[in-house]
This record gives sequence, structure tokens and C-alpha cells, in this order.
Amino acid sequence: MEELTIEVQKREETGDGACRRLRRAGWVPGVVYGGGRDPLPIQIERKPLLEILAKGGGENRVFLLRLAGTDKSRHTMIRDLQVDPVSRQVIHVDFQRVLLDAKVRVKVRVEIAGTAWGVKNEAGMLEFVSREVEVECLPTRIPDEFRVDVSELHVGQHIRVADLVLPEGVEVRDEPDRVIVAIAHGRVSETAAEPGAEAAAAATEPEVVRRGKAETPES
Repeated sequence: MEELTIEVQKREETGDGACRRLRRAGWVPGVVYGGGRDPLPIQIERKPLLEILAKGGGENRVFLLRLAGTDKSRHTMIRDLQVDPVSRQVIHVDFQRVLLDAKVRVKVRVEIAGTAWGVKNEAGMLEFVSREVEVECLPTRIPDEFRVDVSELHVGQHIRVADLVLPEGVEVRDEPDRVIVAIAHGRVSETAAEPGAEAAAAATEPEVVRRGKAETPES
């Protein structure tokens, strides 16, 4: 996988006011932390950052941060990406320093493939229980996702964490018996689900009262 490089500058001013000024000027404030060193306030040009994110740079992607005007660089991962809820602009980014030969723990998303047999033919319902799984591995071995094929699942069956096919060098840190996806029985009304409900309903049906003169037996 191509290594993505981001050039950053050291941020001289901190605080909300300074960050607002940076954003108006086309910069995104951020912080680099971890690796046994002090946090470093930084700023990144918004346009190049968005271009890199559009190439597939995400939470578990390893970046090489290069400090402008120096020969200093460090491998990092994005640990927090804040987006304005109204404008949808990136307003802050936190990077964590990592070593390529030291394992990290991250959460990897789970994607479902196929349509379950139990949903198509048995009126079952698919329950997507766990949408991400925690793993431990080297930064360069982090999977993009876990794809789970549910095509053969019948009602009452499920897929657990232990059923995942893991790439080499990747260890799962979640409980093996944790359910990822299950096919449950389709919901039915409470009345229909109760034994004898139909007979009980008939017994409690209101009696029809006839209007007019009652019939009398012939004498």
C-alpha cells in the first residue's frame, strides 16, 4: 500500500480564538501525541489534507508526517477527526505517533456480504450485532475491514468473532463467542404467538343481537 505523506507546520498559537483564525485562513489545527514524547500542536493546510483523506486515508491508515522546514518526520495514525456538524468541514485532527515494528490495538469495521437464506426463504430477520472488532497487529498489517458472507445462514444461526478469517499477523482481542450477525425468527404479533389465541378470540367475540320480533316455536 502506498505510503501517504502529510506536511505539517508547528502551531505557535493555541486556544479557540487562534484555531478559528487558522480555519478562516484555510488551515486545520491538530495535535500529535504519544510515542513517549510531549504533544506537539500542529496545523495542516485543509485542501491537501482533504485530498489525502479522499485517497483512502482513514482512522487506521498509517501516515508519514513531515514537519515543514526540517528533516523531521514520524509515522502516525489519525486518532480523532472532528467535523463541524453544519458545514461538514474538518475542524481538528489528532495524530498518534506509532512505530512500524510495534503492535497497536485498533477497531476494524465489519461489512456484510450477501443475503441470508433465512431472510429470503424462512421469513427471518438479520440482526447486525457487532459492527466492529478490536484487533492487535503491526500498523502495516491492519485490515481495511472484515467482510462477512451471510448467504448460507438459516434462521437460528449466527456468526461469531471466532468464525472470522484473520489475515496473517492479526490477532482478535474481542471475546471469541461474541456474536457479529445472527438470523432471528421474524416478529409476529403477541396475540398470534400465544397458543390457543384464535380460539380465545372466537370465545370472546361479542354476541350478535337480532333486532325485531323474536321467533316463537309453533304450537
